[in-house]
Amino acid sequence: MGTVDLIIIFGYLLGIVLLGAWFGRKQETTRDYFLGDRTVPWWAIAASIVATDTSTITFISVPGIAYARNGNFQFLQLVFGYLLGRIVISLLFIPSYFRGDLLTVYQLLDRRFGGKIKMLAASLFIVMRNIADGIRLLLTAFVLAAVYTAFQPQAPIETLVIVSIVLLGIVMIVFTYFGGMEAIIWIEVVQLGIYIVGALAAALVLISLTKGGLDSALVAGRQFDKFDVIDWGFRTTNYAFGLPFSSQTFPFTLPFDLTKTYTFFAGLVGGCFLTMSTHGTDQYLVQRYLCTDRPRRAAAALLSSGVVVLAQFIGFLFIGVLLFAFYQPYVDPAYATLANGAATLPTVGGGAFSVVGGDRVFPDFITKHLPSGLSGLVVAAIFAAALSSSLNSIAATAVNDLYKPFKPNAGDRHYLKMSHILTLVWGVVQIGVALAVRNQKSSALSSALAVAALINGPVLGVFLVGTFLRRVSEPPALIGMLASILVMLYVFLKTPIAWPWYGLIGSLTTFLVAFAASYAFAPASAARRDALTPGSGASAPLLTVAEAEVTK
Repeated sequence: MGTVDLIIIFGYLLGIVLLGAWFGRKQETTRDYFLGDRTVPWWAIAASIVATDTSTITFISVPGIAYARNGNFQFLQLVFGYLLGRIVISLLFIPSYFRGDLLTVYQLLDRRFGGKIKMLAASLFIVMRNIADGIRLLLTAFVLAAVYTAFQPQAPIETLVIVSIVLLGIVMIVFTYFGGMEAIIWIEVVQLGIYIVGALAAALVLISLTKGGLDSALVAGRQFDKFDVIDWGFRTTNYAFGLPFSSQTFPFTLPFDLTKTYTFFAGLVGGCFLTMSTHGTDQYLVQRYLCTDRPRRAAAALLSSGVVVLAQFIGFLFIGVLLFAFYQPYVDPAYATLANGAATLPTVGGGAFSVVGGDRVFPDFITKHLPSGLSGLVVAAIFAAALSSSLNSIAATAVNDLYKPFKPNAGDRHYLKMSHILTLVWGVVQIGVALAVRNQKSSALSSALAVAALINGPVLGVFLVGTFLRRVSEPPALIGMLASILVMLYVFLKTPIAWPWYGLIGSLTTFLVAFAASYAFAPASAARRDALTPGSGASAPLLTVAEAEVTK
């Protein structure tokens, strides 16, 4: 990397901050700050969803998945579930978002059940999102540290990562503090364009630098089974719900292995439930749909984003194969003894290989081998992904779902001030998360998705309860969620079950426990039963705040 790259990178960071300030000048209400006054076009929302799905974690970690030992294209099985989940969300949930005047998706739970369920779901979202975005900030810091080491190879990497986390965190906070949700969406539109151009350019450069070019990469990919897509996941060991039992002591076993992460059934079913939770009941994504004014436009944005996401994941996995052919880690005699998912890179000056996390492979290539100017542009796009953070969504949830119930008549200007304050607070929390997990060895993508699936399952379950179990009132729904949280903690800490199943297990536990507990409590009132029912008032126009108050 050269001086031109540094100018591009820091010029881009400065431009993001200035863009946030420019959008902030017209924000006078919480509605402006959180929803952009519902005037954002659907195609921009679609691009924003794609950019959110194709975050820093995706850009860096997915190539590392294909690059690593025994890595391949089986991650795409999860993406098939993503597509199915989008269809379910469009039919099941999106119509409900446009009844009345919502600022957060958890307000629907308040209408259907009551304040306790809403506050529990909102709290789980805040915890999950801060952890996941802290991991994303860490990955971006790896890139900034790699940029610096391109100029100072002997610089202490640990210190660089810490400084990078703090610096990027401050820029992220300032941008979100001023810009609000509308600025985030539009910067993600720009980010998506840079992503696509940068990824294509990186692939072309990889092909040109690889000995033997594309043909050599294809040969290496086939030789090491990099292009395998489907793993049916049929078990070779007796497992009952992920726990090893012999068939003599526990007669019931499943036909496929729940402990494998990327299999066809884990991808299709687990990916579907994961997407239903992250894109259907998670404020981070739902807030984008609420920035438009009609359910059809929101559905069009969500469905069209799925096609683009599939294409992008294929592209990023192929970049991993190209990196594999370029670095040729298989020539190292120790490669055959590496654990599955481990990765190596040549040390400075070539020769010996050092063991690294797969997440560090693509940043190494970007900072050391891309032409000057292009590497700066790609790094800038990676930074943009971290800076278009969830802070605004977390602030919206904290203010509307957790703060307002205790101070209901403070006035919108007070809530807007609190939104800015909480943006600062949660930004500091995410910096703390990134610092705390900076030495983890596992794939950051798997870590972030596991956290999301772990916590979103109970929340998705209560939305499904509210949709299909009309008689269930708040107490049994709350019991179902609490039971699901306990079950998921046990599954996460004590079983080898793979994380794609977490969403299914968590939501199913909530659903079944709430159903069973409902017979011990009075049924829900008639006024609450239809708040989440598909088709009930789905075609009603969006109400203004004043109209919503009149209709109460």
